[in-house]
Amino acid sequence: MKAAFPARVSASEQGNGTIRVVIAEDMDMVRGALVALLKQEADIEVVGAVSDGRQILATARTGAPHVAVIDADLCWKDRFAAAVELKETLPGCDTLLLSSLARPATVRQALSAGVGGLMLKTSPPEQLADAIRRVAAGYRVFDADLALVAWGSTGCPLTDRELEVLQLAAEGDEIREIASALFLSPGTVRNYLTVVVSKLKARNRIDAIRIARKSGWIY
Repeated sequence: MKAAFPARVSASEQGNGTIRVVIAEDMDMVRGALVALLKQEADIEVVGAVSDGRQILATARTGAPHVAVIDADLCWKDRFAAAVELKETLPGCDTLLLSSLARPATVRQALSAGVGGLMLKTSPPEQLADAIRRVAAGYRVFDADLALVAWGSTGCPLTDRELEVLQLAAEGDEIREIASALFLSPGTVRNYLTVVVSKLKARNRIDAIRIARKSGWIY
């Protein structure tokens, strides 16, 4: 990947070709607005639009997109998994995530998943098309506000696996559901939650979730 935040991408960098895009956004009105917005761009073609991150892989196989625009606020279990699966299945497709919240955890998870970019939904509409062009050209594009939030945040004491377990617990999943989702035993999940409570110096699991959410480590 090239360095982040390049100058506006030129036609020569993109090879003067049409950039094929798929969109995953669960809100019908927003998804329709994104499609309408991108249809105004002569060099961008929307080849698919779905309401669930789990549907995007099948859609991408058909449309062979260069960029997948995914709502980062979709169900936590889907968004980054979809980005990783897309890269593994279609190496020529990069992901641009759209987020409504500037949280350090989102930036860290996006970087870990190897996504091509991350933008805030509050960004000016015209920046979306240019971000897609940059990602298609091989750049990593991260919203400046998101980057500043991540750089200014204190370190999280939890491991990635502990964050995964706590996030699912925060979403209301029971021990057995978490174990099934992460391919762990129920006893291992309980151990992770005990460690999380201890590391965060929390009173209990609910308090640990509150602390982690306030710090921006989970949603």
